[in-house]
Amino acid sequence: MDFKTLISDIPDFPKPGIIFRDISPILADPEAAEELINAFLDKWEGKIDAIVAIDARGFVLGGALFRDLSVPLVLVRKKGKLPGACTECAYDLEYGSSVLEMQKGSLKPGARVLIVDDLLATGGTAEAACKLVLMQGAVVAGCAFVIELAGLGGREKLAGYEVQSLVTYE
Repeated sequence: MDFKTLISDIPDFPKPGIIFRDISPILADPEAAEELINAFLDKWEGKIDAIVAIDARGFVLGGALFRDLSVPLVLVRKKGKLPGACTECAYDLEYGSSVLEMQKGSLKPGARVLIVDDLLATGGTAEAACKLVLMQGAVVAGCAFVIELAGLGGREKLAGYEVQSLVTYE
């Protein structure tokens, strides 16, 4: 399936000059959504011990994957959104900066972790998630994205990790 035909382009969101690539139409199409999840399952089944899903669209993808793979799902959110003791990592993104958090003790040391999100752009968010995984003594097995915006340096920021993207925009 050509997922690119289902992705909506929303101009000037969240800021002027940015084109937001929206995967909502894929999620609204059960057949397309199943194919998308299967593309990730085919690549990662048997290779991971946990999934780290990045807020918010990563939660949707991670939720489907963890159920099918029978591995734990760990949520990564912006600072102040998770209860309890958390580790944190500051990062830059294409239109600002922020801090991500993960609950302490949510990953077993040595666990092979797949980081999941909808989009890879500059790589700041995914890189911060990788650092949070490493802070817990786990291993980043790879990163999976629906969309990659090539040329923004995201893949380079994740050098050393296996990166899967289903759709690439130049």
